Amino acid sequence: MDTQAEGSMAVTIKEVVSKKDLKDFVVFQRRLYRNCPSFVPSLDFDELATLDKKKNPAFESCRARYWLALKDGEIAGRIAGIINEKYIEIWKHKYARFGWVDFIDDHEVSRALFETVEKWARDNGMEGIQGPLGFTDFDKEGMLVEGFDELGTIAGIYNYPYYLEHLKRLSYAKEVDWLEFQMKLAAALPEKIERMNQIVAKRQQLRAVHLRKAKDILPYTKEIFRLLNECYKELFDFVPLSDKQVTYYTKQYFSFIRPDLVQLIVDKNDKLAGFGLTMPSLSLALKKAGGRLLPLGLLHLLRAIKKNNKADLLLIAIREDLQGKGVNAMIMREGYKACIESGITLVEASHQLETNEKVLSIWERMDARQHKRRRCFLKQFQRSAAGC
Repeated sequence: MDTQAEGSMAVTIKEVVSKKDLKDFVVFQRRLYRNCPSFVPSLDFDELATLDKKKNPAFESCRARYWLALKDGEIAGRIAGIINEKYIEIWKHKYARFGWVDFIDDHEVSRALFETVEKWARDNGMEGIQGPLGFTDFDKEGMLVEGFDELGTIAGIYNYPYYLEHLKRLSYAKEVDWLEFQMKLAAALPEKIERMNQIVAKRQQLRAVHLRKAKDILPYTKEIFRLLNECYKELFDFVPLSDKQVTYYTKQYFSFIRPDLVQLIVDKNDKLAGFGLTMPSLSLALKKAGGRLLPLGLLHLLRAIKKNNKADLLLIAIREDLQGKGVNAMIMREGYKACIESGITLVEASHQLETNEKVLSIWERMDARQHKRRRCFLKQFQRSAAGC
């Protein structure tokens, strides 16, 4: 379905209905940022799978539609609209989500995209729309508002600075921010971390589990995701993962792990007390791959996993009964030690809520800088005078 954008004879909106449309939807971002040194592309097959209702188990509780904006016959923008019924049930907000949003610096294009997704949300009884968000918290989320000159990561969205002015003009306001940090590692493990690790391990009767092979993590994956569901339940807009989603993300996330960079802490009964997931940075490898595994993309990724001086800290979680008792020191010690032994000197921590003081306090004790900030925007729809 094509619709003419109001007020412009040059911009049209086309709904994604075919496999070709979906491929165009995914590839457009890479075309838009082809000359941007900070942009890191996703792998096409990952994006296509996430957006495919037949492959992504999130569609058991989500509805979604995708649109392309065309200007003078050329693709000039894209946007996804998502309604997550589980989110509405848990958080009691009838908000739709927008995501996968990109556009050229043209207000007619951005207006046409957002008017389309907003109308769809209203037609489905929504009272507002927020984003950029994905189907779950394990999709990329948050529009970059600081750190445009910093190299992106596999876990983060990159966007041009002009996006912010467009959203402001369209009456979107800040809902919440996430912060990101980059930490320099010393040549040796700081004594205070080692000392704290020993105290906590003895007092709480905890120990670290060291994995030898990637498949050694498989017995822990269900417990890892159970812990994530438990620890993140109070955080902004979090929706617990279903069993099918756990299986889906296990295949997606744990296929590229370096076992020595996974931090597992267990109690005296061998129950998971906390974990951290660090992996070698794939940013430069993904840029070389250009979104494709073949013919050389996989080789670039494997090389980056094997040898790298940068790493990304993607996830960290601590069991509720052990929070505030120093378990984070044990996780940091294990991760720090493994990075040093691997020649890693820089670690980037993925986005953390600006209100999550428990996690943010970790960086106060490290040689770290807050170098990026990303934002979720919200637009609440106004009711008409008749209350419709």
